Amino acid sequence: MFFSGDPSTRKRVDLGGRSTKERDRQKLLEQTRLERNHRLGRKAVEAERAKVREQFFLTYGKRCQNVDRHCFGPDSDFLSQLLFFFNPESVTDFSTLVEACRLLQQFVENGGGILGLFAGTEYSTKHAQVEYRAKQVAYACIQAVHRNRIQLKDQLFMTSLDSSASTILLLETVVMLIDPCLPWACKIVSYLLQRNTLFLFREIALVGKKSANSQGSARKVSSLERLLALIMSHIGQSPCICPNIAPEWSFASQILTIPFLWQIFPFLKETFTAPELSRHYFNQMALCAKSNAKVLPNDISSEFPGYACLLGNVLEAAGVAFARPDCPFDMDQVGGKWGLQGVSCYEAIDFVAVATFLLEALPPIQAGSKENSIMAEDEMIVDDDLKVKDLNKDLEKQISNAIDPRFLLQLTNVLFRGLPLVNGSYKERPSDKEVAAVGAACAFLHVTFNILPLERIMTVLAYRTELVLVIWNFMKRCHENQRWSYLSEQFAYLPADAPGWLLPLAVFCPVYKHMLMIVDNEEFYEQDKPLSLKDIRCLVVILRQALWQLLWLNPVPLKPTMDVSALKKHPVEFIQHRVSIVASELLSQLQDWNNRRQFTPPSDFHADGVNENFMSQAMIENTRANDILRQAPFLVPFTSRVKIFTSQLAIVKERNGSHAVFARNRFRIRRDHVLEDAFNQLSTLSEEDLREPIRVTFINEFGVEEAGIDGGGIFKDFMENITRAAFDVQYGLFKETTDHLLYPNPGSGMIHDQHLQFFHFLGTILAKAMFEGILVDIPFATFFLSKLKQKYNYLNDLPSLDPELYRHLIFLKHYEGDISELELYFVIVNNEYGEQTLEELLPGGKNARVTNENVITFIHLVANHRLNFQIRQQSSHFLRGFQQLIQKDWIDMFNEHELQLLISGSVDGFDIDDLRSFTNYAGGYNSEHYVIDMFWEVLKEFSVENQRKFLKFVTGCSRGPLLGFKHLEPTFCIQRAAGNASEEALDRLPTSATCMNLLKLPPYRRLSISPLNWCKPGKLIASYDESLFRLVDDHLSCVGGNYRGSSEHQQPMLCRKAIGYTCDLSAGQDVHMLGRLQYHRSDARYTDAGPSKSVLPAISA
Repeated sequence: MFFSGDPSTRKRVDLGGRSTKERDRQKLLEQTRLERNHRLGRKAVEAERAKVREQFFLTYGKRCQNVDRHCFGPDSDFLSQLLFFFNPESVTDFSTLVEACRLLQQFVENGGGILGLFAGTEYSTKHAQVEYRAKQVAYACIQAVHRNRIQLKDQLFMTSLDSSASTILLLETVVMLIDPCLPWACKIVSYLLQRNTLFLFREIALVGKKSANSQGSARKVSSLERLLALIMSHIGQSPCICPNIAPEWSFASQILTIPFLWQIFPFLKETFTAPELSRHYFNQMALCAKSNAKVLPNDISSEFPGYACLLGNVLEAAGVAFARPDCPFDMDQVGGKWGLQGVSCYEAIDFVAVATFLLEALPPIQAGSKENSIMAEDEMIVDDDLKVKDLNKDLEKQISNAIDPRFLLQLTNVLFRGLPLVNGSYKERPSDKEVAAVGAACAFLHVTFNILPLERIMTVLAYRTELVLVIWNFMKRCHENQRWSYLSEQFAYLPADAPGWLLPLAVFCPVYKHMLMIVDNEEFYEQDKPLSLKDIRCLVVILRQALWQLLWLNPVPLKPTMDVSALKKHPVEFIQHRVSIVASELLSQLQDWNNRRQFTPPSDFHADGVNENFMSQAMIENTRANDILRQAPFLVPFTSRVKIFTSQLAIVKERNGSHAVFARNRFRIRRDHVLEDAFNQLSTLSEEDLREPIRVTFINEFGVEEAGIDGGGIFKDFMENITRAAFDVQYGLFKETTDHLLYPNPGSGMIHDQHLQFFHFLGTILAKAMFEGILVDIPFATFFLSKLKQKYNYLNDLPSLDPELYRHLIFLKHYEGDISELELYFVIVNNEYGEQTLEELLPGGKNARVTNENVITFIHLVANHRLNFQIRQQSSHFLRGFQQLIQKDWIDMFNEHELQLLISGSVDGFDIDDLRSFTNYAGGYNSEHYVIDMFWEVLKEFSVENQRKFLKFVTGCSRGPLLGFKHLEPTFCIQRAAGNASEEALDRLPTSATCMNLLKLPPYRRLSISPLNWCKPGKLIASYDESLFRLVDDHLSCVGGNYRGSSEHQQPMLCRKAIGYTCDLSAGQDVHMLGRLQYHRSDARYTDAGPSKSVLPAISA
């Protein structure tokens, strides 16, 4: 039958002495003879039946006119003759049987029970004959209704009150014959089951279904429903001597697969959900599910597959069973038939096994929500041979509605009741009962997540059940006791070689992630809700190890498909892919919590296996390392990701020729109109032009070009000036939080008509700074940095915008009184520049009062309005400009805290030893020169603020390169400023060329590092020209190279007017006044014209 593996064909040798042709001829002749005998036998039987029928009609009449009660007794030939010739397809025979049933019921009602009517007083001696006749009568009645079901479709669901209807007479006769009080009831039911009458009932019910639906909910219990309830009850009772029948002919397979069974047979549902019956049927179905037996009947249509109809009916019945006071799955019931406490847990597990088995076969059920299933966010490839046609919408609705919040709450309560929520020692291994319960729950929920809409499911599991605590306690004890391999052997859902943590993580991660959306800071950090910080540290380790194994050590070899038949075909690969996604999302969320307030070292999120091999793969598409960077970048240390980021930028620059010596983008920028000029000129550039180098020539306020060639330093100065001007809160485009962090001004439209175009432009400017590796001092609010990553902001992001509002909302969340008394409505007041507007948070919000029931919704709507809705236009345009140069996948490698470091660098002082290690010397200096030694000694004594000022003086930026000064281009150099050590030369101040990262240092004999000398009377700001060293007094501000006094008046415009002092450094005078400072152009010295003679900077002769 099967291929043996041997490709050769061998000739068969028959030692019987006969040829193959002769043997086949003998077989054919024998078969022909048997068929002829069968035909002759059938003809003889038909002839005999005709004779008996004729004799019957002569004796009893065609309508049984001559029948009395004695005709039903054991000594009469009435029933034996009728049953012998009866043909259900014959109209005459059908009418005769109906009349016989009418008389039978009439005699029973008038003369006593059916037992006496059939057996008289001789049942004990003639019970075999009596039982045989009862079986045949019952089967003949069912067969008659089935063969004529199309003609009788309007009568099929009538009640016993319609006693004149032929269908009712036939069905009520069967009901009488299988009355549980009769001694032959069990034997008759057994006989009917063996004749596969449940299949006949199925076809009868399907024909009468439309008639039943038209009668609505007012319909009473039909005779067919009563008959099915009796048979179902008899099968499920204990003890029952009925022999086991093939699963494909069972009640579950034939009856429970009828679409919307409980709508047409509501009484049958009440009977089915009785404790003893439901346990029996779920156990039988579970045995079939575990054996993966093909027991379901043929589908009615592609919209009504049998497994889906069975699932809808089973789930609906289970919901009723859970709600019963005598719930068949209640783990706390003790005594009686069940014996020990907790036995019913295994009945609940049987039910879950059946539901899981059926759910796996379903296609995803669509919903109006954006989040249909946990698979919706993935790109899925569906093979043509794996596609599953959509279900009927009403059937989808039945299944979806059955798995409602109450059902999930009751199910988890039943499965987890008695399991430990908290265990102090964690040394006790999980019991077999725990393993079975957790495994069953996780398998069911995992499949549910991939099939049904998530919103309702996640909400009830996260906030109304103990699922997170139970599974976490279970996982932690398995982790502490190294029991993962044991779970692999016990979980029936997955093969034994699958990791034991796979299934629990598939359920725990999305539910816990959903829970964290509403947990506030106090609950998470102070109250240890839902998990303690110690537990979260352990969870981080588990997630990190699981992700590294799934993404690096044992990556999924194939792309899962959306179709659930593929889920069954590759269950391990499918769940591995899902766990890699949900675990990375949860670990990323925990890293965000750790960034808000550190509870574990950042290195705890890094994998141990990131090496040179990993780094070499990271830049190559479709490699494991590249997949990790896209899906779980936090596994890679920050510095490694920065290297990859800079390498990606370098590749793009190389591809676009950004290394060219002569730039084609050259702009003339007026210093007193830097923002307008930059906007007008840079906004015209294409994406390709923006990737090219940009060279800037500054024009002073007299229209004269400033001296200097832009080798990169002037462009850096240009970037610093434009970012300082544009992101200044006085210009109205941005506002700042109480922590002085920037975010778009919701009222920017009131400041300028082109505010959205300016946001697009500023997004491009920020991207250009990052593209060129220029750090800019722009401290953004964390929630706005999330916009650059296209992440949605939630309640826990609100403290980065408005901590006071966040405290108010958390107060409402924990308010124990009647919130409606606070007179709050679903509205919010916007106050921009003294203009107040009232905005509804939802339609009709001004009339919707906030109550204890909807306060959580109100809190999230307020947070959403402030974090997302108010600045949606500004953020959108800023993001478009930003993405002109910086691709989303480049910055997706970094969280918000790390992204701020990419933009502005570290706020801490730079590593002076690192700078010294990568410093060149010229003009007679070397690393061992005494002046150089003194220089580094002084620099180490500077405060962090003064170190940043020094770095800004020599490089044009106050922050060092993220990867250290090894990556500073060009390399920092200290050059001797004068050839001799004359007093005049030693009076000179250091100068710099920022475009070359060059410091010209005179050969001072001694050093002064007094903070007084450094900070007063001025501050070091910047230098564009190697012969120019600029200082500004504490009371002055710098705008575009002109130093102006501060003003009390704020100008909320895109360009601020020059007010106060102006020092024109390009005019012809030798000495200029800058506040109280005198600048001597001839020797580039500052002297103090006031009482104090202190000289800046701190390094002096």
